[in-house]
Amino acid sequence: MDASPSPAPPSQAAAPPTPGPQPVTGPPPTPGHGPMPVFPPGAGPGPVSASRLRRIAKPAAVMAGVVAAFAYVGTVDPNEPGHYPVCPLLRLTGIFCPGCGGLRSAHAFAHGDIAAALGSNAVAVIGYAAFAVLWALWMVRAAAGRPLRIEPKPVHWWAVGAVLLIFTVVRNLPFGSALAP
Repeated sequence: MDASPSPAPPSQAAAPPTPGPQPVTGPPPTPGHGPMPVFPPGAGPGPVSASRLRRIAKPAAVMAGVVAAFAYVGTVDPNEPGHYPVCPLLRLTGIFCPGCGGLRSAHAFAHGDIAAALGSNAVAVIGYAAFAVLWALWMVRAAAGRPLRIEPKPVHWWAVGAVLLIFTVVRNLPFGSALAP
């Protein structure tokens, strides 16, 4: 009989050490399913998942555009002539439209002067506040994965039009000169 040791079966043979970092393979595979994922399905790498980032991308992009517009109007003063075009209605008729003073209002608002913003165009400041509320609601609902549904009825549009018409008429009358820009 030969006393030489028998070679070990291939499953028990020690693999030669390889230099360098070893790959991380994760937990052992489940039979028939391949390697198990490191993170369970749906779990993101951090507190904000990629799907939530996609959902809030539109409201964030809209806010970025609004911030950029206010930054531009805050930087380029509309009170100095030549930076912005003159209102065509004001130029042709001398009548203040509901938007007249809106850029001066945005400039004052961007600089934190709410009184001057209201003095330039009060309806614009109300519009800024309405936008802020609607945008916040949109962002919260988008983050939760629910759509924002705002469906004004025709009576609401008529009411907005009536308020703008009254504002326009009053700001062009002598007793409403406080509303003129």
